[in-house]
Order: sequence, then C-alpha cells, then structure tokens
Amino acid sequence: MIRVLLADDQSLVRAGFRALLDAQPDIEVAGEASDGEEAVRKVRELRPDIVLMDIRMPLLDGLAATRRITEDTALGEVKVVMLTTFELDEYVFEAIRSGASGFLVKDTEPEELLRAVRAVVDGDALLSPGVTRRLIAEFAARSKEPAAEGALAELTEREREVMALVGIGLSNEEIARRLVVSPLTAKTHVSRTMVKLGARDRAQLVVLAYESGLVRPGWLG
Repeated sequence: MIRVLLADDQSLVRAGFRALLDAQPDIEVAGEASDGEEAVRKVRELRPDIVLMDIRMPLLDGLAATRRITEDTALGEVKVVMLTTFELDEYVFEAIRSGASGFLVKDTEPEELLRAVRAVVDGDALLSPGVTRRLIAEFAARSKEPAAEGALAELTEREREVMALVGIGLSNEEIARRLVVSPLTAKTHVSRTMVKLGARDRAQLVVLAYESGLVRPGWLG
C-alpha cells in the first residue's frame, strides 16, 4: 500500500486529491497538512511513502518544507512531489535541487496523477516525459558552470553513458533502446549510478549530470 501525505493550504484541493487517491486499491491518504510546518511534522510522525507538496503555503513554503524533509536522513525513504499551478513555475528548479522527486501541475489528469504517484514510489522521477524535457531544457538554460567531474570517478563508462541519457530526459525504456539492452538492464545501471553518487532518485541524478558537466545545455534531442 502506497501511503500519501497531502500538503496544500486549500482544503478543496486536498479533498479532491483524497477522493481520487483513496479510491485506489493500492493507495491510501495517510494524512493532510495545510501549511509547510504542519507538513514537516506530519511527515516525521506518519512516515508516508510520498508527499504531494504545494509550493506556496503559509508559515513555511513548500520549498523550505521539502528541504527540511530531504535533508533529514531519518526520512530518506520519503519522496516529495511538488504541486504547482504552472508547468514551469519559477520555484520548480530550486525544488529539484532541494531534493524533490518531481512536480505535478494541479490540473493534471487523474490518470497522470495516479501514474506519477506510483512511478515516484518505484524510483522514477520528473514524471511525464514531456514535462521532463521542458524542465530539463529550462534547467540547462539556467545551469551554472559545470563542477569538476571528480564525483563521477567511481562510475564505469557505461554508467556515465546511462547517466548522460538520464540527463537528457530519457526513460529506462528509451535508454534500453538507445543502448540495445533490456529495460531491466537499463534500470539496473541507473540504480547503481544513483547508489554510487548518493542520489536520492532520478531527479537528483539529472541535476548531478548537469552540475558535473557530463551533460551540457544544447544536448537535448
């Protein structure tokens, strides 16, 4: 059973998400929060699998709340997905840097929301391919000068190759086709790369790919 915490200051939004999620046989809403401070407290108390976190909330915004959660080693298994009104919200990029596993637009289709919740719990991130590529394009345009590649020293050549493909937004299935391997093999390479680099999930792997210089702006395609 996937346990979800809903964090949004609008009760109507929370009610809509709860109705949809609780109707699924493999998902349950473990709790709700109406501000960032409450969200952090509830995460520590309930230990949900995933938090659907609104970016703009009173007392403590979703960005700061996400940072508190992802920096707490005791909460390492908790995934955070940001909720935003616009697909390319200015805070989304900082949210990914802060450890969020991805983001969803509030008016997303119900099927996409359910798919996203299950995908993030399974270790995938940034959610739909279309949104992924737009996010990566914006992130690349704003990225700073690449850091030294020392962090990648432990990776094999194949793992570097896989990481670069993750960095340009390819799914495991697309990576498998590109490298002519099975999707399971591609997923294994991605998982090993995340472990070696200490990345929480695929989203952080994308950030590391750009910050290390392994992927550079203009490589999308």
